[in-house]
Amino acid sequence: MAAESVLKVLATESALELIDRLRAKYGDVMFHQSGGCCDGSSPMCFPLGEFLIGEQDEHLGEIGGAPFYMSKAQYDYWKNTQLIIDVVPGRGGMFSLEGPEGLRFLTRSRIFTADELRSLGLLQA
Repeated sequence: MAAESVLKVLATESALELIDRLRAKYGDVMFHQSGGCCDGSSPMCFPLGEFLIGEQDEHLGEIGGAPFYMSKAQYDYWKNTQLIIDVVPGRGGMFSLEGPEGLRFLTRSRIFTADELRSLGLLQA
C-alpha cells in the first residue's frame, strides 16, 4: 500500500456537498482543524488564504479540493488516526464559513491499521 493511497483526511458526501455550497458563495476555501477552547476541536472553514498557515502547521491533504491543515503539535497526537470530516445540524464555529448554513463540520476519526501506519512511515515493518 503506497503512502499516497492512505488518506490522512477525507470527507463524507454531506461534507463535500457543503464544501461545494460554500465555494459557490465564497470562492475557494481551506480548512484548519481547531484545537482551541472556543470552538472545541471543530474543523474550521475559511476563504482560501484568510487563515495564515505557517511552519507550525501540517498539511494533511485535501477534501473537496480544499486544503486541510492542523497544527503540528496537535497532529502529533492525531497522527495514528484518519480524520473523517462530516456535517451535522447545528451552529458551526463562530469564525467558520458554515455558521449561517444551520450545519456544522464535525471531525470523526478511526485508528489506522498496522499496514496503513507502515505505509505512512509511522510503524516499522
